[in-house]
Amino acid sequence: MFEKLKSGFKGLVTKVTTTELKTESLTPIISDFKMNLAENDVAFPVADKICDDLVARLDGVQVKRMEDRKKIVDENLRQVLLEVMLTNQRIDLLQKAEEKRQKKEPLTLMFVGINGTGKTTTIAKVARFFQDKKYTVVLAGADTYRAGSIEQLEEHGRRLGVRVIKSTYGGDPAAIAYDTVNHARAHGINVVLIDTAGRMQTNQNLMNELIKVKRVVQPDLTVFTVDSLIGNDAVLQAEEFNKAVGIDATILTKVDADVKGGSALSVTYVTQRPILFIGVGQTYKDLELFNPDKFVKMVLG
Repeated sequence: MFEKLKSGFKGLVTKVTTTELKTESLTPIISDFKMNLAENDVAFPVADKICDDLVARLDGVQVKRMEDRKKIVDENLRQVLLEVMLTNQRIDLLQKAEEKRQKKEPLTLMFVGINGTGKTTTIAKVARFFQDKKYTVVLAGADTYRAGSIEQLEEHGRRLGVRVIKSTYGGDPAAIAYDTVNHARAHGINVVLIDTAGRMQTNQNLMNELIKVKRVVQPDLTVFTVDSLIGNDAVLQAEEFNKAVGIDATILTKVDADVKGGSALSVTYVTQRPILFIGVGQTYKDLELFNPDKFVKMVLG
């Protein structure tokens, strides 16, 4: 996972450790590193920030021994990456779920993203996450466009023992989502997970449908799911969905197959919305809560 990004950071630390910590000495090394970041799917504004902040931190630092120098470079790089990964908003899903349960209201999550990102499977994984924490869940089959989408969600529901509220293909997604929230209220169900039609972020008509669902249901969180393997397209999708619909958090899928890792850095910084989970495999348990500290430690080895 993220092997190329790890290798790039390791090479940077080695080079910086053996050079004078002054801007003129660091600039050529950092320029090469910036290209390495771009090649590993780090968006250019993010690569610029990482490199500029690192030079600003290291310029003129006085060190006595080689070992001290490596430690200083490591620590400053860690701080720069954490600043990129951290957002003003931290979301504790279980705390939100508990607060809603105390009020006898369901926690409502609306999932958005384009087809092929693993959105429906991710919803099933999130359902399992809540079940494992002793919360009850209901699913809304509000993707009435893609052939087979409702059946796919129903199959997940069958395996998990979770009810799916649905309609016919071509039905009103907002009405289905609304009915599901009312069903949860009436039956004391703790969590509502709404599947919506995957669409290209440039399809305005379908985007308007999403906006309508959000307006009608007023979900607690709008969660954007994105395939980490698509690189800088992940950033473009995140920007467009955030601009059109407004997203509160992101889930990165297929991270276990991602040798680059730049999407995780970029999506957070560009949207200023936290990553909730990363998908790391095919089973329902292959969903990890995302921890920026853990991510930074991993890419820095």
